[in-house]
Amino acid sequence: MREDVEYSPVGEGLGMRDYWLYAWMRRAAVIAAHMTGLSLTLIISVLSRPGTSLFSWHPMCMSIAYCLCMTEGILLFSPEGSPFCIKSRKGKVRLHWFCQALVLVTATTGLSFMVASKNVSERPHMVSWHSMLGVCTLCVTALQAAFGVCLIFPKLLPVSSSSSLPPRLKLYHATCGLLVYLLATLTVVLAMFSDWFQATVKGVAWWAFLLLPLYPALVVMNQVTNAYLPRKKITS
Repeated sequence: MREDVEYSPVGEGLGMRDYWLYAWMRRAAVIAAHMTGLSLTLIISVLSRPGTSLFSWHPMCMSIAYCLCMTEGILLFSPEGSPFCIKSRKGKVRLHWFCQALVLVTATTGLSFMVASKNVSERPHMVSWHSMLGVCTLCVTALQAAFGVCLIFPKLLPVSSSSSLPPRLKLYHATCGLLVYLLATLTVVLAMFSDWFQATVKGVAWWAFLLLPLYPALVVMNQVTNAYLPRKKITS
């Protein structure tokens, strides 16, 4: 008798003892990603000393948007669980949308402070790779949010009658979301090369900060690819 069996290649061939060790290692990696995003946000917020200038609000708002809210909004769907203790898919989707709405609000606020600061100091806009990629990331984030609205309300699309649309839309939404997160990570890394950050953090600490944003990005990339890559089939 032959039958098709879907399986995920993750953890294939492990014994029970090795499987539990593997599962706990994965859980520890996700917890570390949560802690890294939160720690990076708190440290940047402290270093920026919000309130001392118009510019000081920019690093804080952007770190809250992308290092914290976007990271948590994606890790909500991690199979290893999230610190919010939400079990239902519907509840996770609602919290995901709340986090993504905060991303847009805080990122737009951070951009506004940056524009106001440069206008006051009469400095030119869009003269660094960080600033250009940052604006691009914010625009793609808004586009991705609009894509998510279509996922929740498929009737907004003129081709919503297609029965295959919702599954494909979920795949496109997750894939584009991963690209947005990687763009945001690159923008944060480029911020480490700004005059302000290099004047604030120096030496070994600067190298540590340079590597910190990369870890949550690896965890997020692993989560999305494991969830949406096509699964293999075997016959027996």
